[in-house]
Amino acid sequence: MSSTPPAGTMTIAGKTVSRLGFGTMRLTGPGTWGDLDDRDQALSVLRQAVHTYGITHIDTADAYGPHTVEHLIKDALHPYPEDVLIATKVGMVRPAPNMWAPHGHPMYLRSCVESSLRRLGVERLELCYLHRIDMEVPVADQIGTLQALQDEGKIGHIGLSKIAPEDFHRVAKEVTVAAVQNVLNIHDRYDPMLELCRDQDIPFVPYRPLDAGSAALDGNVSAPLSWLLQLGPHVAPIPGTSNPQHLADIANAVADGGWL
Repeated sequence: MSSTPPAGTMTIAGKTVSRLGFGTMRLTGPGTWGDLDDRDQALSVLRQAVHTYGITHIDTADAYGPHTVEHLIKDALHPYPEDVLIATKVGMVRPAPNMWAPHGHPMYLRSCVESSLRRLGVERLELCYLHRIDMEVPVADQIGTLQALQDEGKIGHIGLSKIAPEDFHRVAKEVTVAAVQNVLNIHDRYDPMLELCRDQDIPFVPYRPLDAGSAALDGNVSAPLSWLLQLGPHVAPIPGTSNPQHLADIANAVADGGWL
């Protein structure tokens, strides 16, 4: 990461982006399945995040929908502004609504990356996370596949999601980890990866930073987001919403605190 990024920003995957990101999982139907009933609203929320509020870190996954959110992002934002980072995740299958399962077979991971490239309309995934380590497949095979795709120019940087320190150290021996995405919020306050990432100068991206909305105190999102942002300059929360007013509340709270 850059040691002196501008105020309210940080460097992730070689790009200076807003510390406040936008998580897109909520731009799906019930059970993280299919489209929202109001697809136009989902498109509008994405455009507002970037063009109205200056959020330049957009986080998604091929499993959201599955696949529908990557299509949404392309429809809403392509061609992407130069300063916007689109990060996605691969390595999870969706058998049905509310069902998730890691799938780290090398051929599957390769197909995921190739499909995300098409859906997002890009030649390279600037930041691609392994969504989960599949314990049924050797970790070296999973990471080796992503590294091979990186060598081919189809992945820019590799991240890890829901990772424990022992697995992080195994992976970090083989590949440079560009970011870590784990759950952290005022209810789930401790994750040893937070300090490990700080010590190794790796961005830590808290997902579910508002604990699916329950961390907002009386509708106030400022306290839980400020708590996260004060944990260190390497912390980049990715709250998400499908509601334009909630998006405005999030962006304004962070801006009022000087974080955006």
